[in-house]
Amino acid sequence: METRYKFLDLGIVNAPYTDAIAEATARVVRSGRYIGGSEVETFEHMLAAVAGTDCAVGVSSGLDALRLILRAYIEMGVMAPGDEVIVPANTYIASILAITENGLRPVLVEPSLDTLNLDTALVEKAVTSRTRAVMPVHLYGRVCYDDTLADVARRHGLKIIEDNAQAIGARYADGRHAGALGDAAGFSFYPTKNIGAMGDAGAVTTDDVRLADTVRALANYGSDRQYHNIYKGLNCRFDPIQAAALKVKLPYLEAENGHRSRVAAVYEAAIDNPAVVKPLYSDAGDMVWHQYVLRVADRDDFRAYMAANGVETAMHYPVAPHRQPCMAEYAHLHLPIAELIAREVVSLPVSSCTSEADAADISSIINRYRQ
Repeated sequence: METRYKFLDLGIVNAPYTDAIAEATARVVRSGRYIGGSEVETFEHMLAAVAGTDCAVGVSSGLDALRLILRAYIEMGVMAPGDEVIVPANTYIASILAITENGLRPVLVEPSLDTLNLDTALVEKAVTSRTRAVMPVHLYGRVCYDDTLADVARRHGLKIIEDNAQAIGARYADGRHAGALGDAAGFSFYPTKNIGAMGDAGAVTTDDVRLADTVRALANYGSDRQYHNIYKGLNCRFDPIQAAALKVKLPYLEAENGHRSRVAAVYEAAIDNPAVVKPLYSDAGDMVWHQYVLRVADRDDFRAYMAANGVETAMHYPVAPHRQPCMAEYAHLHLPIAELIAREVVSLPVSSCTSEADAADISSIINRYRQ
């Protein structure tokens, strides 16, 4: 059957911004400044205001944001190769790669079946004398932070490094935004994100000026000024064309997240089938629905049924990190909840190219599955 309900169509998502992005891109071309400059600086200020942090540093991707934070802490003497970072066992592989890239050891902790986020009640059991940080991942757009996590970090002197690739605009119960809950956070503006660039882009947010300065230097070949390299750095600079495009889209963050919340509310109210497990619903602002993720025991059969009825679905993510070929040294780990989630997750369309009427139709299709 022809796909009637696409999972995501970036052409449709970006259509309202096309003219403004074209003009912003042309402005960069006319400026003659293609690395750094005012476009980048202005976007960094805008992002810091959205996140509620003192500093934001644009970088080349979400992965680079996380690995630069960790590398900066190493350069600052806060961490050293061989130290441990606690991370959820069901995250996207980038969270793990940022840790291993720096010679640090990821300590994988099981998620909660309710939230699909790191189970904060299990974090303290994973702390050792080598633990230096915990990396909560705001998976699928849901804030992963609570008093338990904050208390463990405080008592053990751990840095909290948020993987905020998927939850821009989400808020904790006290009103603070994801990206301002810990010591530092990594953002991704990959095109499929709630606010996406026209290519890869990312950012680091923090209140720690020294950390921000170190990240900025590391991302620019390790230089604090031209031809003066204080670190053996990288080339992870933020593209001003991406900054210009994101400047167009960032003011519409609340509208984008609001649309996704309304689509999720339709799913929550309308899906009624014991064969599927809906995600924990929240309309309190702590979930911005980057993905709307069901769990289905017979996922392949369910996805085939949905496709036969014109609904495109996706999987985020079908292989747990410790089962990836590149993580063979962790394959022995017993992480049954992470593996169960990986076997069962199915993502429904939820972006701005899915209307509330579409969500109602998709729900009706789901309700007929095996009925």
